Amino acid sequence: MTDDAAPNAKDQFRPAGHENEHFLMTTVVGSYPKPKWLDRARELYQGGDTTKPREHQGEHAEELPDFDEDAWAEAKDDASRLITNEHERAGLDVVVDGEMRRNEMVEFFAHRIDGYEFNGPVKVWGHNYFDKPSVVSEVEYDETWLVDEYEFTADVAERPVKVPITGPYTLANWSFNEAYDDLESLAVDLADLVNEEIGKLVDAGARYIQIDEPALATTPDDHAIVGECLEHIVDEIPEDVRVGLHVCYGDYSRIYPEILEYPVDEFDLELCNDDYQQLDVFKDPAFTADLALGVVDAHVAEVETVEEIKANIRKGLEVVPPEQLVVSPDCGLKLLPREVAYEKMANLVTAAREVEADLDAGEITVDAAPASADD
Repeated sequence: MTDDAAPNAKDQFRPAGHENEHFLMTTVVGSYPKPKWLDRARELYQGGDTTKPREHQGEHAEELPDFDEDAWAEAKDDASRLITNEHERAGLDVVVDGEMRRNEMVEFFAHRIDGYEFNGPVKVWGHNYFDKPSVVSEVEYDETWLVDEYEFTADVAERPVKVPITGPYTLANWSFNEAYDDLESLAVDLADLVNEEIGKLVDAGARYIQIDEPALATTPDDHAIVGECLEHIVDEIPEDVRVGLHVCYGDYSRIYPEILEYPVDEFDLELCNDDYQQLDVFKDPAFTADLALGVVDAHVAEVETVEEIKANIRKGLEVVPPEQLVVSPDCGLKLLPREVAYEKMANLVTAAREVEADLDAGEITVDAAPASADD
């Protein structure tokens, strides 16, 4: 799936009338700062208890403020439309709705998968809590998770839409397992559910899927489990569907080059926040997939200049040639002030277009050779 001549190559996402010969696709990882009014709307809908959806508050649901399901749905639609348009205004080639409808990357999916249940928040660090779910029976697929979200976003967007999905390994690893003999068997069953959801997304028109596996960064010895899950995820997925894998910051030397065996088109890696100290990890052996390189730091509220981002993009060209490079933030941007997130995206796009022009003019020497189909 990493042959650049295949139909899922980046050129299907190239905007009409793109002014440069080179094309460095720009996108976001997924999450984005929510408008403050959306958080207030959630509080009104959930009656102040933001750890539970209204439908899971039992007999107390009738006592909640008069902010009903329709009002909450309208608020989420408005936020999704706003952030999708904001991404397009920044100039991104592929957009996301900023995950406006999602609360937390595991909770959101666990509420939609039969076999999970919730028993209250657990403390994870400081004063932060996570409503960690438990798997109490065999997981099963019921209703779609993201099709409505995708269809709405695609309808309001003028650019192609990417769909981020929390990966099965993270869904398994960040849950209490009370039903399966081991983590691997749970993760593989979840991978089959993810595959089913992707099939429905593809039927709805989606052509760019991103699997998020932050747990891999903290448990790299399980990279073989993630690889097995990905084999299940991409089974019978059409060749024109681009599949990426986002892995948060960690010791990448413990999973590279093994991850090159994964059946994905793109690896989205968090390298900016340590000033690319791990860049050399990916130079030997040669990086054969597309590299979605983080070129702005998602954890710092200072906006990188266009020149700083251009320098970061050129670091990516030390690993892969232009046709294998994608430009994105390091990670999800949801913890940043919204105006900072937007300025980072706008500068990222400007930097990518300027690097493309420099490549067209022969002003940048690229040492990395294109990956061959036999690699």
